[in-house]
Amino acid sequence: MDKHEFDILSAGDALGALSDDDRQAYRRALVDHPDWADDAREDAETAASLADLPGEVMPPAHVLEDVLARIDATSASTEPDAPAQPHRSDSTMEPMPGRSPRRRRWFALAASVVLVAGIGIGASVIVQQATRPAYVTALDRIESAPDAQQATADVAGGGTATLHWSASEGQAVIVADDLPSLSDDQTYELWYVRGETPISAGVFDATGPTTTALLEPGMKPGDVVAVTVEREGGSPDGKPTSEPIVVIPTA
Repeated sequence: MDKHEFDILSAGDALGALSDDDRQAYRRALVDHPDWADDAREDAETAASLADLPGEVMPPAHVLEDVLARIDATSASTEPDAPAQPHRSDSTMEPMPGRSPRRRRWFALAASVVLVAGIGIGASVIVQQATRPAYVTALDRIESAPDAQQATADVAGGGTATLHWSASEGQAVIVADDLPSLSDDQTYELWYVRGETPISAGVFDATGPTTTALLEPGMKPGDVVAVTVEREGGSPDGKPTSEPIVVIPTA
């Protein structure tokens, strides 16, 4: 995956608009290119700021055509540093400090598509759904599933972790309390352990007294969920490099 493709997926992830396959590709790219993580965080912050937008506003009839035309024009460009063409519209978006014009442009296009798609439903509803954390949506689906389960285990070094899962949904969310902080060059990595085979399920960082992390889709009945401490970006070879700090069976 090149940076151009990652920028599009990053904007879509921040807006909650990725398919399961695209989300997996996006997270694999983050592991392969940890230097892109700052851009992903910027997109997430931009998406969160959409919650401050006013309520439903009916846009001019030409908006959808204009957005699609701009996407076609941008996609056709093969020069990564090509200057953006000036554009006139009925409203303007102030540039965010620290963001390159190219990244602002791609995120604005993705956001516009999501908002325009919401015409008839209400822009405020679309914004609310788009900015909802993915783990919240996953927890709702898990808790609504007929086979929803949870289990709690102690974390080596302090704290506890509770795994919420549904095999029928193929999803799992881990909620950890008092998780030990790591150095800047380390991260936590999630694993599905299927028999003797560990399968990476994403990386995450401790975020305070309570940390919630969504595992990559694809959980199977009987999987064991484990967490290890790895170098920043995750294990380089797709296998744990340290002993698990918590192990939670799902069978």
